[in-house]
Amino acid sequence: MPHHQEIRELPYSAAQMFDLVADIERYPDFLPWCLEARIVSQTKSRVRADLVIGYKFFRETFSSEVAIDRPHRLTVHYRSGPLSHLSNQWIFTPKGRKACAVSFQVDFDFHSPILRAAISLLFDKALKRMGEAFEKRAKALYG
Repeated sequence: MPHHQEIRELPYSAAQMFDLVADIERYPDFLPWCLEARIVSQTKSRVRADLVIGYKFFRETFSSEVAIDRPHRLTVHYRSGPLSHLSNQWIFTPKGRKACAVSFQVDFDFHSPILRAAISLLFDKALKRMGEAFEKRAKALYG
């Protein structure tokens, strides 16, 4: 059961980083392995979205519901897909006017032992690249 937690201090406001992470439809533009992102429904406090993730022969669709507490927190609730469970949370803590700490936590597991074995080999590399992709996107958007 892969689990990862990290905190990164970044030279962008909590609101800027929140908006970047909450812009789910743009994930295919910058996130490795994110092939498609579609908003199914949206209110001020919730977003239902489908993501298609792919790498080589692997291609899966994940459906989730995201609880929004702008600009403080995004909490992802897993709805359907190849996982047995998913817990994911982003917390944005201001560090002065133009900086913040971004706390990212993810815990998940696959129904399939084959997918579980495959992702365990790539898990650390994938999360490192994902964190770098969000930072690179922030730099491109905010300078």
